[in-house]
Amino acid sequence: MAKTIQRSHLSKRYPGLSFVGVPHRPDCSEALRMTTVDCHVCGSDNVELLAVGEDFEYRTSPDSFLTVRCQDCGLVYMKHRPDMCELDRIYPVDYHAFNFSSKQFGFIYKVRRSLEAKRLLRACKGLGNDAKILDVGCGDGFHLNLLRDFGNKSWQVEGIDMSDHAVRAGREQGLTIHHGIVQTCELEQGSYDLALMIATIEHLDDPLTVLKSVKKLLKPGGRVVIVTDNTDTLDFKLFHQRHWGGYHFPRHWSLFSPATMRQLAVNVGMEVAELSTIVSPVNWVYSIRNFLDDWGAPTWLVNRFSLNSPVSLAIFTLFDNVHQWLGHGALLRVVLQNPGSPR
Repeated sequence: MAKTIQRSHLSKRYPGLSFVGVPHRPDCSEALRMTTVDCHVCGSDNVELLAVGEDFEYRTSPDSFLTVRCQDCGLVYMKHRPDMCELDRIYPVDYHAFNFSSKQFGFIYKVRRSLEAKRLLRACKGLGNDAKILDVGCGDGFHLNLLRDFGNKSWQVEGIDMSDHAVRAGREQGLTIHHGIVQTCELEQGSYDLALMIATIEHLDDPLTVLKSVKKLLKPGGRVVIVTDNTDTLDFKLFHQRHWGGYHFPRHWSLFSPATMRQLAVNVGMEVAELSTIVSPVNWVYSIRNFLDDWGAPTWLVNRFSLNSPVSLAIFTLFDNVHQWLGHGALLRVVLQNPGSPR
């Protein structure tokens, strides 16, 4: 049975957890219904405490959220997370992925659009005419639009998302988006050449089951491209106790390193065709934003660190380029291949 877990409950359950210097947030709405889970990769309950944090970005509740590291496989995950019935609340109507548009984000949108188009075309390299592509967790269809605008015009491009807001926004742009989840949606198995899971797997309640479902949709030799936050980074080491931007409390439920991603692939029965890192300034920027906001910095200063801040994004793009050169870029890029030869 789901249960409500707030800061006092965490203190009693984990007496070694420190809340020193953690300000209380009395101005939020009522507590979320929460549930407790074990590791999504290996099923273990043997954990190391890492962080306690709050919803710094959207303030959807007054809850504190506990993140742990599995001592058996190394997965970083939210031990006490919102129940599935709370999704509409933790993903509010103004959530950025529901309306990432030029009107709202201006120059940042144009830069990201250009960069992501190049990355997408690289992911689609080798696809022939009439290839079928599925974007899992497509949001408002940002990447589907890129495929439609820059990809092969013969490709059949589809998305799937469980958010009413996202599906509506995507369909209003003329995109083909299925409303639901891959585990139950009536999609033709063994028919897709490529699946995309860009900034998706970290949000899933059961990454292993979802990835197995995606595998069933792929043709023999078909690929899935996963892009997700990387815990093997300097920003994670510096901010992991509370303010790391990759936690995105309470929306990121599973966070991977190269090692845990390889283990997930083994458990699913897919081959790791590529595993690398790519540059992103977002976690650096939001780590600093969360720290400033948490300690009561003035609003004008906090707002200098966001998706609407070209200066801070540019600075940390350059900064993360150094870490990318060392193999520790902010994001993991993983290509998994379905066993068998392409038809």
